Amino acid sequence: MSAAALVLIDIQAGFDSPAWGARNNPRAEVNAARLLAAWRDAGAPVIHVRHVSVEPGSPLAPGPGSAFKPEVAPLPGETVFEKSVNSAFIGTGLEDHLRAQGVDRLVICGLTTPHCVSTTARMAANLGFEVRLAHDACASFAGNARTDWAEGLAPPDPQAIHAAAVSHLHGEFATALSTDAVLTQGP
Repeated sequence: MSAAALVLIDIQAGFDSPAWGARNNPRAEVNAARLLAAWRDAGAPVIHVRHVSVEPGSPLAPGPGSAFKPEVAPLPGETVFEKSVNSAFIGTGLEDHLRAQGVDRLVICGLTTPHCVSTTARMAANLGFEVRLAHDACASFAGNARTDWAEGLAPPDPQAIHAAAVSHLHGEFATALSTDAVLTQGP
């Protein structure tokens, strides 16, 4: 069986902007870096995904906000895909790249859990990939919660958003595991 590819989604400087609101899991990047180091040590496939927003004023617009955070920055030769939508499979060569490499298993982590991480994990599963979600190498923000559809609904806690997103993925689209558990299993 081939090694699983590690897919790091949108771990970018723009997510340090206060525009996103309160955040859960401040150790997400540390855990993502631990996974990245293990994959690099094993010579297993690593894929970096960057969101380059087309929304005016977005913290992820081209420029400093779209830069990868230093702890997970790609090394020369590592694969990078850029996207402007939630799924890392839409408008990129990600699926073709994985198929060409014979990869059928993925470990996914990144920002943010209910958006680009969730959308990519769901699509990966629908495309037939086996997905492990390193849930503690992901994070959610309260400012991402769209509550304007229900008058008077307060923004939920970012940990509640994260837990709900992981719960919706686990068992149907992915197996949610801690970073330690993923590292025990290895690539």
